[in-house]
Amino acid sequence: MADITTEVLIIGTGPSGSATAALLSTYGIQNMAINRYRWLANTPRAHITNQRAMEVLRDLGREVEDEAYLFATHQELMGENIFCESLAGEEIGRMKSWGNHPLSKAEHLMSSPTLMNDLPQTFMEPLLFKTACSRGTQARMSTEYLSHTQDADGVTTTCRDRLTGKELTIRSKYLIGADGGKSLVAEHAGLPFEGKMGVGGSMNILFRADLSKYVAHRPSVLYWVMQPGADVGGIGMGLVRMVRPWNEWLIVWGYDINGPEPEVTPEFATGVARQLVGDPTLEIELLSASVWTVNNRYATRTNNGRVFCMGDAIHRHPPSNGLGSNTSIQDAFNLAWKLALVLKGQAGEKLLDSYDAERAPIARQIVTRANQSIAEFGPIFESLGMGEGVDPVQMQKNLNARTQGTEAAERQREAIRKAIAFKKYEFDAHGVEMNQRYRSAAVVTDGQIEPAFALDADLHYQPTTWPGARLPHAWLYRRDNGAEVSTLDLCGHGRFTLLTGLGGEAWAEAAAEVAGELGLEIVTHVIGPRQTYIDHSGDWARASEIRDNGCLLVRPDHHVCWRAETLATAPKAELLRVLRAILAR
Repeated sequence: MADITTEVLIIGTGPSGSATAALLSTYGIQNMAINRYRWLANTPRAHITNQRAMEVLRDLGREVEDEAYLFATHQELMGENIFCESLAGEEIGRMKSWGNHPLSKAEHLMSSPTLMNDLPQTFMEPLLFKTACSRGTQARMSTEYLSHTQDADGVTTTCRDRLTGKELTIRSKYLIGADGGKSLVAEHAGLPFEGKMGVGGSMNILFRADLSKYVAHRPSVLYWVMQPGADVGGIGMGLVRMVRPWNEWLIVWGYDINGPEPEVTPEFATGVARQLVGDPTLEIELLSASVWTVNNRYATRTNNGRVFCMGDAIHRHPPSNGLGSNTSIQDAFNLAWKLALVLKGQAGEKLLDSYDAERAPIARQIVTRANQSIAEFGPIFESLGMGEGVDPVQMQKNLNARTQGTEAAERQREAIRKAIAFKKYEFDAHGVEMNQRYRSAAVVTDGQIEPAFALDADLHYQPTTWPGARLPHAWLYRRDNGAEVSTLDLCGHGRFTLLTGLGGEAWAEAAAEVAGELGLEIVTHVIGPRQTYIDHSGDWARASEIRDNGCLLVRPDHHVCWRAETLATAPKAELLRVLRAILAR
């Protein structure tokens, strides 16, 4: 007999675990989240928060989204990536990043009702965790996962109370491993992985110091410092990351993974800070220091039976591109609604197979992209004459050469500009963040060929209603008060949504009948003149890719799961066929 029973047990309260708990509680599903530590994240590890992750927070409630903005550094202050010899020293170059280039900003504004921002994990985790607990999640801190066994009806998990030392068992219908990059749940579930752990070594130095005189005139989240002959790491590229403007900072500094793990003493930390800032008299308040490894590893399968893993447990990679917590939150958004429908008896268990089909390719994509972004620093080093094997004295000469008036120096300056501009694939990769198109049994094709990307799919988001893609955002207007409402706001919240236009009222009527037969909630909206929502600008007509009397069926996670270009002769039969397939019924 288990000590505790619940429907879903979540191991870990990081971004993926807390987001899953918040979503399940919002959907009315009993769940428990446990954390082996006393509290949540104590360092601001993840921070870049992209539009898709913010859409999940918005789906949890406008109050959740608004609180995120309240504590975040706004997009404008994320600014430009700066490359310099030190914060006080000479600047080498810069690039507008994170949607701040005018052309990128336009894409961002047209793509989503939300805004990218910088929200450190020390703020994101408490927000998600608070939302979960306030809506019904049972949480236990200082509770350590030990092992699990599963059978045909559920999972029995053994844990240890770290305060008393006593073991306890928790019985659940499903178990979620959101326990980070060293996931025991993934290991015990026997999930297969590809790639390597520990391909590089880094240290984090978190400190307080007022650096406004060096940075306030050129706001940025990331300042890349390149110093020939630096004491650690040979080439000596270090990162000075803004945590809170402009008095809390995190330095990322490399070490040789093949050597012993360095001891980051206050004296060492102060020395590194002074070196990268370029102020030999700088005094810092050291908050914490830690070492970590750069990983290049992802799960090729994300579940085993009733045990599902997500977040860093299945995609382990460096922080390049800022994809970690964003992808983790989207893992949660993908799985939570499926678990909810299965547990409520509204879907068959086969629906859960689509989690692996849809998220395992994303895990592979982001791990590959993040590690590739590290390699793409190479051209910058080469253009500066700071490649591997060059001695520090020659490095400095090569670096200084760019200031000369010779043809060779002009070519070098052009090479530097091109190398920095190419980092758009890391610092402004809107397509990587937004272009996910799912292929699984939870998506029913309409027979149309997948639209090709007209622009670079890593850099540019291309909206489409092709089944499997995220529903495009367009502003609609309420008939009663003229207020703007995003198409995404009409969807989600744990429910399927059917969108149609004038002449498509039969779709809405059919959806109501099908919902009754399946015991499923389907929200319907007829968009057009004199309806509740009106497409005054015509943006929705251009984005929908269907006729007014056609329809889009949208899943609770905002992804289109089926569409009909025009009104079918038997709309109820079509909807019933499609939903039975999606719900595995």
